[in-house]
Amino acid sequence: MLSEKFLEVIANEGVVSITSWGNEDPHVTCTWNSYLVIKDNDKILIPAAGMNSTEGDVKVNNRLIITLGSRAVEGFNGYQGTGFRVEGVAEFLSEGEYFDEMKAKYPFLNRVLLVNVKSSKQLL
Repeated sequence: MLSEKFLEVIANEGVVSITSWGNEDPHVTCTWNSYLVIKDNDKILIPAAGMNSTEGDVKVNNRLIITLGSRAVEGFNGYQGTGFRVEGVAEFLSEGEYFDEMKAKYPFLNRVLLVNVKSSKQLL
């Protein structure tokens, strides 16, 4: 589900925007491309130290939209840079195999945001 171009983008630094919405207005938080860990080509693991509003939204509505990109990766028609829109279903993990793996890699986290990818679309 996640293309080679997507993997190339997250191998280069850039900002990741995570949009959630519960009963209130949409909430946006950010992280870095380098913090995303891909599992089974359809799961994204993201270290969470804050993300309290996102977690509150996920308890009401577990859908997320993630956007990310990098100018270092060529896009469509030779365009300098490309990006992706990813839609998925989220949950926060505070224990288990994924949590332990991510905690070893990112000691600052207190939870892991697991996104089960439902769609991924290259934008540029």
